[in-house]
Amino acid sequence: MYSSMPHRLFTILVVVFSVTVVRSSVTYDNKAIIINGQRRILFSGSIHYPRSVPEMWPDLIQKAKDGGVNVIQTYVFWNGHEPSPGNYYFEDRYDLVGFVKQVKQAGLYVHLRIGPYVCAEWNFGGFPVWLKYVPGISFRTDNEAFKTRMAQFSAKIVDMMKAAGLFEWQGGPIILAQIENEFGPLEYNEGAPAKSYSIWAAKMAIGLETGVPWLMCKQNDAIDPIIDTCNGFYCDYFSPNKPYKPKIWTEAWTGWYTSFGDSVPHRPVEDLAFSVARFIQKGGSYINYYMYHGGTNFDRTAGGPFVATSYDYDAPIDEYGLVREPKWSHLRELHRTIMICEPVLLEGAPVVISLGKYQESYVFRSKEGGGCVAFLSNYDHRSYAKLEFNGQDYLLPPWSISILLDCKNIAFNTAMIGGYTFLMKMQEVAGGFSWESYSDETTDGYDPRSTTTAVGLLEQINMTRDSTDYLWYTTYVDLHQDELFLMNDEMHPFPTLTVMSAGHSLHVFVNGEISGTTYGSNRHLKLTYTGEVKLQRGRNKISILSVAVGLPNLGKHFETWNVGILGPVVLNGLKEGKRDLTWQNWTYQVGLRGEHLNFQSPSGTQIEWVKDFKATQPLTWYRSSFVTPEGDDPLALDMNTMGKGLIWINGRSIGRYWPGYKVTQDHSSSKCTVCDYVGRYNKMKCNTNCGESSQRWYHVPRSWLKPVGNIVVVFEEWGGDPTGISLVKRIVGSVCADVLENQPSEKKMNNGGGGKPLKAHLRCGSGQKISKIEFASYGTPKGVCGDYKTGSCHAEKSYRALEQRCIGLERCSVNVVSNVFGGDPCSGYLKKLSVQAICQ
Repeated sequence: MYSSMPHRLFTILVVVFSVTVVRSSVTYDNKAIIINGQRRILFSGSIHYPRSVPEMWPDLIQKAKDGGVNVIQTYVFWNGHEPSPGNYYFEDRYDLVGFVKQVKQAGLYVHLRIGPYVCAEWNFGGFPVWLKYVPGISFRTDNEAFKTRMAQFSAKIVDMMKAAGLFEWQGGPIILAQIENEFGPLEYNEGAPAKSYSIWAAKMAIGLETGVPWLMCKQNDAIDPIIDTCNGFYCDYFSPNKPYKPKIWTEAWTGWYTSFGDSVPHRPVEDLAFSVARFIQKGGSYINYYMYHGGTNFDRTAGGPFVATSYDYDAPIDEYGLVREPKWSHLRELHRTIMICEPVLLEGAPVVISLGKYQESYVFRSKEGGGCVAFLSNYDHRSYAKLEFNGQDYLLPPWSISILLDCKNIAFNTAMIGGYTFLMKMQEVAGGFSWESYSDETTDGYDPRSTTTAVGLLEQINMTRDSTDYLWYTTYVDLHQDELFLMNDEMHPFPTLTVMSAGHSLHVFVNGEISGTTYGSNRHLKLTYTGEVKLQRGRNKISILSVAVGLPNLGKHFETWNVGILGPVVLNGLKEGKRDLTWQNWTYQVGLRGEHLNFQSPSGTQIEWVKDFKATQPLTWYRSSFVTPEGDDPLALDMNTMGKGLIWINGRSIGRYWPGYKVTQDHSSSKCTVCDYVGRYNKMKCNTNCGESSQRWYHVPRSWLKPVGNIVVVFEEWGGDPTGISLVKRIVGSVCADVLENQPSEKKMNNGGGGKPLKAHLRCGSGQKISKIEFASYGTPKGVCGDYKTGSCHAEKSYRALEQRCIGLERCSVNVVSNVFGGDPCSGYLKKLSVQAICQ
């Protein structure tokens, strides 16, 4: 009694304080979010704390800050924080308070997207699986069982943030919060119950009294005072549902996620910068890059299903924590330019003038300071545009926007990249692992107490509660000796087994031997297996290993979603014709034998591993050890010779691997095409990895390693070759630069001045030096970094000029003027320098 009364009193005081102070702390008007009375243009970057490790957080946050980001946005992952009802976890990668404090320490703001539904290509959309089995529950609708638990978790998170003093009115970094996530399209289709739920969610959030504005993305009927926002590749068209709300872009997609079996998407930074500048010129004041650092889907957190372990997202900071050039630097320069003119952009509406069929200007003027900022836009995705503006001529590349800080001098153009491009490579640092193996059982040898027998087929999630990807289904088929196929002649083939499954992959074993495998894709979640089965007279055991590859993260009625073999299961080709096995007795075993024996842990069950083994056997565990390489370069495992399975390092789960699923036209939802930034982007444009694995390398955080004696454990489903596995480090392989003659100089970028010649800058990674100029051409070179070709105009001394100035150096710069390259190779042409240098 003594301890509870002061706590209650403190809670009441906090609530009163938040209500009275918040109005002068974080508010908004039709132009922007207002922080302590000042309108702000906010550049935000999504960094999800569980998709990296705490040791990486400070560096990721600092790189975001150095890139011109002033807000870090993250979802809150319910299933990571409440793995079972009422049991909470906020440690290690799920230390939410610690992450937010790191952002505060860096001097940045936080946008906390509580959801608690997050989508995010995260397993089950962030919902804990136990929620599916709450009696009477129906997800994301006017359902009391769901609303009660959603409200409890939301309050838990808000109370934690208040207790740690992390809201802005408390001196913390949190300036914005979000409830629900992209619910508007679902509400439109689901009608009145969904509408009632969205209103309830909004009111529930407001009642939590965070003291900061709440957002609801893609929710055009969000009730006041909640701000509705936009997500997408482009959001310049968007307007909030009330004229007194600011124009906010909660997800500016920097690329797209990778799915096993699909090609890997990339978004050119020229187009991303174009979309951001277009949003700003039309009155936008908050842009969040989704993702700014994508990271890794460690453990079994990837959803989809079929979402890869890598969540790189072609983000400005790559999966391993390294800046991606030129995306990071080009966006940094855009941010710098915008922030210089922040007061002018937030003062009033622009004057819009048409300058051609696809060209226009947006002019912002300050009434008091006399400042002037102009955006000159060329929406033509084919041709340069020559524009006359303010008595001067301007040449704009196609699909680009130029920003004029004084309405005269170009400070930034979205399509003209002044920095360098990194081509990263994976360099082997340890190979030839000495592997031991252990063959997993096909359900033989299990403790009968860990199995379940039932009539008919049971649903997989209900059996596993998503504690494992694997569920064994076993039944028996008795055959008489008079079956015709037992005569072993070509006239009577073996019977055919057909298995209907709700995905996502399955393996069929007959009498302990592999009979066949099938798998789906992110577009075809249900699958059918059909194959001959070599049965024998008497009793036959049919064992089917059903495999989940992440639970769906998008859609409606989560409580109805199923996985596993739901039937029918039918034998065709017997003397009796067809035999339906669906309603026979089936025995179920959750997980693999190796999982039960804790093979993945260095301190797991002691067994006799086999040192001399035959590779390519399915359902095999492999174990080896290695020494941590020196240095601080990011590390990964090259799994290219393997099929499909799981990886652990020192007992920690790296995640699923599946390099055996090659990207083919039959499976992939996108093709690999030559990438051109011009024109509207979509996720099927600018893709790579056709004919290859969607993901070959798997991130190994250095903080998970010891100096020596690191244990790597691999479970291989298909039967890959572990002798080809190697440990690699991620480094800069080569660096490129493309500089146009008429591109604004660095001095112009900063203050509108000029005079200095343009420079091409090259820089290798830390500790590396330029060893070779692989390509150099001053003139009209073609192609992109990694695939340059000489054009019709080429200065013969291009290579020599770069070699003299750059070989043996970590970084160098070269003036892009004709006399450096032996004179003008083609007078009257717009020229540029393209160069690619090898780093070692």
